[in-house]
Amino acid sequence: MSSIRQRLLFWLFAMVIACVALAGGVIYRQARAEANQLFDYQLRQMAAALPSGAFASMLGEHADGTDDVVVQIWSRNGTPLYYSHPGARLATTAELGFSTERTSQGDFRVYTAIVGQNVVQVAQAMAVREQLAARTAWRTLWPVILILPLLGVLIWRVVGRELGPLGALARALDARAPGSLAPLAPRRRVQELAPLVDALNGLLERLNAALDRQKGFVAAAAHELRTPLAAVRIQAQLLERASDDDERRTALADLRGGIARATRLAEQLLLLARTDPAGGAVGRAEPVDLKALIEAQVAALATVAFERGVDLGIVEAAPARARGAADDFEILLGNLLDNAIKYTPAGGRIDVTLAAAPAASASMAAEAGAVLSIADTGPGIQADERERVFDRFYRGAGATGAAEGSGLGLAIVRQIAARHGIAIELSDARPVVGGIAAGTGAVTGAGESPGLAVTVRFPPLRDGAEGGAAAIQAGPGG
Repeated sequence: MSSIRQRLLFWLFAMVIACVALAGGVIYRQARAEANQLFDYQLRQMAAALPSGAFASMLGEHADGTDDVVVQIWSRNGTPLYYSHPGARLATTAELGFSTERTSQGDFRVYTAIVGQNVVQVAQAMAVREQLAARTAWRTLWPVILILPLLGVLIWRVVGRELGPLGALARALDARAPGSLAPLAPRRRVQELAPLVDALNGLLERLNAALDRQKGFVAAAAHELRTPLAAVRIQAQLLERASDDDERRTALADLRGGIARATRLAEQLLLLARTDPAGGAVGRAEPVDLKALIEAQVAALATVAFERGVDLGIVEAAPARARGAADDFEILLGNLLDNAIKYTPAGGRIDVTLAAAPAASASMAAEAGAVLSIADTGPGIQADERERVFDRFYRGAGATGAAEGSGLGLAIVRQIAARHGIAIELSDARPVVGGIAAGTGAVTGAGESPGLAVTVRFPPLRDGAEGGAAAIQAGPGG
């Protein structure tokens, strides 16, 4: 596992050592340049101080000098007059002024000048200058090198201290009880850790909200399941006490109905849990053919509607697509149609209309949003209840006793809409124009119930608004 502390210490130490090495190189170059200037000045002064007279009396007397400077003198006609270091002879054709000459004994810095009647060469080994530059650089750097261990300890302590809030945050999280979801409040708030703390607090807040929803859901589910299960128990007891075949058949039919209601409620609860945006797994988002989906759903529920004496049909289905999970769209449409069939009385009518939303251009028509309308001739929903009917287990006043339901269908619809950025609007079915409700296709006559029109607006295909907030609105009453 990679360690931020170790990497930070490594790179800090590496940068310090690199800086010291770079400083040493710069100091060495500067010291060598200054030494060259100083020694060049000395060579020039030494050449100028030599006598300009004849050196004939010294010819052949080659002294073995012990200093670092080599002196050679010739006459103008090239006759050697004096060598200070016989073993370090320089070329006799050197240029006037300063030059660098490479010999078998190393490189020499040579100054050549004409002094009187003689040609004078004064030279110094370059190694002498480099040694002086190295000694100067070392004298400057050795105190810094000596304090490197102390500097390393200081860096280690400072890094450990500054990373302390991160360790404190980890310890605070590790010491928390499993059920503690209170926001983190570190004693020392560091700017760099603030985004992490804020993100963790946001996560804790969402987890707390999800747990609250889960607790409420479990409590409400237990309450709602209690009634159908109690009814099943009573019906089973009645079946046991039946004294003849007629009573037994009646009790058995009631028992089957109770089991069917309990099963339906359990299925709706599972669907609600699966479609919860806070914890449910989102299906794969892909373009869904809404027309084909609606035609399939209407065909699947046509028999149920016929048995109830309800005319279910499609008024218009324009080609339209929406991005999302096909299973989610199927559940959404199935619940809306099931609600409409359940609350529409015998002899009533349910009309389904699918239209493409207006597009900016003809080329974009296939990618524009879609509008689905499901209009029925049932009792409708009062305007002041249209927000609450999407709550879990809520059933409007008009629905009580009118049909068997769990109060979960529209809650499931809302959760699926929240996933896909779908807007849902409830309104009364509009007055008829020539027998067809204007804008919805619902048939309503004078003195009849207003019915309910559910308008579902799918976002444009290219937007793909997965996980967007659903806009659930209550339309104006009719």
